[in-house]
Amino acid sequence: MKRTAAAPLTSYLDAKRPHHMGVAWHEYLTNPDALAPEATLDDKVSVILRTGQLTLSSGDSAWRVRDFMNRVAHVLGVTVHADISLVNIEATCIQGDQSITEVVANAQAGVNTERVLYLEHYIHEVEALGPELAIGAFHDLLDVIESRPPARTTWQSGLASGIACGSFVFLLGGDLIQMGGAALGAGFGQYVRKRLGERHVNQFVCVAAAVAVSCIIYFLWLLALSLGLPDAFSHEEGYIGALLFVIPGFPLITSGFDLFQFEMRSGIERLAYALSIILTGTAMGLLVAMAVQLSPADFQPQGLGPLALTLLRLVFSFLGVYGFSVMFNSTPQMCFTAACIGALANTTRLSLTSFGAWPPEAAAFIGAFVAGLLAAVCNKRHAIPRTAITVPSIVIMVPGLYMYRAVYYMGVAQATDAIDWLIRAAIIVVFLPIGLLAARVLTDERWRCSS
Repeated sequence: MKRTAAAPLTSYLDAKRPHHMGVAWHEYLTNPDALAPEATLDDKVSVILRTGQLTLSSGDSAWRVRDFMNRVAHVLGVTVHADISLVNIEATCIQGDQSITEVVANAQAGVNTERVLYLEHYIHEVEALGPELAIGAFHDLLDVIESRPPARTTWQSGLASGIACGSFVFLLGGDLIQMGGAALGAGFGQYVRKRLGERHVNQFVCVAAAVAVSCIIYFLWLLALSLGLPDAFSHEEGYIGALLFVIPGFPLITSGFDLFQFEMRSGIERLAYALSIILTGTAMGLLVAMAVQLSPADFQPQGLGPLALTLLRLVFSFLGVYGFSVMFNSTPQMCFTAACIGALANTTRLSLTSFGAWPPEAAAFIGAFVAGLLAAVCNKRHAIPRTAITVPSIVIMVPGLYMYRAVYYMGVAQATDAIDWLIRAAIIVVFLPIGLLAARVLTDERWRCSS
């Protein structure tokens, strides 16, 4: 018996070959011209799973992914049972005496709030016209959503990161020198992260490289200023702000949403993913800081009166949230709406701690609660998905400073300080989604009741 030569292993292990295989959705359709209710179960399942996959790729919570899949399935006359994780969906679809189980996966986690908005429009269109559409038309609509390029260029994303982190430093108590260094560092760092991401470099490598660049840029900023300003290095504590753009606020907050809705697998995986990114970023920040001898000292008093401080907090909270929203690929309307909500909510939080002597945890809850209530009003008036404006509006409240200090003090073997900062950060992170959830429960019956 003649044996054929095996294909060389290198043909499969080619570095350019994608590790996650794409799906040619249109090629697998049995009859793309069949009306949706009359299509085969195979074709219906492809639409339901692809809808879920794109929603999951946008960074939306598992509850919303399941909701979108259910709504499409209802139009198609199919029952769906899905198990949703951070990047995977396993679903069993049932129609009459037939059932099919399929799995779809995304290559990695990400955030794209513009896609959240367009998927919301897609769902409304499907519910209104679905029975009249051919099954292939569903994929045509999804093609349009999936193929949309990023709304901002790489340098625009870097600029937004710089504005956001520079504003963040002011809200932490920084001065102009610290704000300028943080803006430059975060801007270049985000640019590097985006450029590496476009080349499909591993996410954790992107984060580590971005943090290293941002910290080095901050050091070079102080070094340049020291040529004419002898005490320039007394502003070293602002370097923490230069790396806060890597803190994954979106999965950190949505993990709380998923746990509340008993989407345990997704909630735990999102939390683990967020903590992995945080540890990667803060560990690299620690290494660079030790190499160039920067330490996270306390910020000095800004010397501003209550009125001036409150007004400036409103301004920089607006700019910070707007910048983060741009990084999440939000539309201009979504950026403006989230920034307005964030300005009011974050200033309320900071005022409670500064002027009312509230503990930071309670103030974080109130700030998130206010953001949730304002988002409910905007959702009714402008039909903007809540997730796309509530999460960006409170990302600026995520205690990235506390997280970094916890890791820093671990690195220099000061266990008491490390535990103190770690506990502070953990409690605030817990209260932020609780505040949003409390507002959602009060204003949304579907979240208040379990099905």
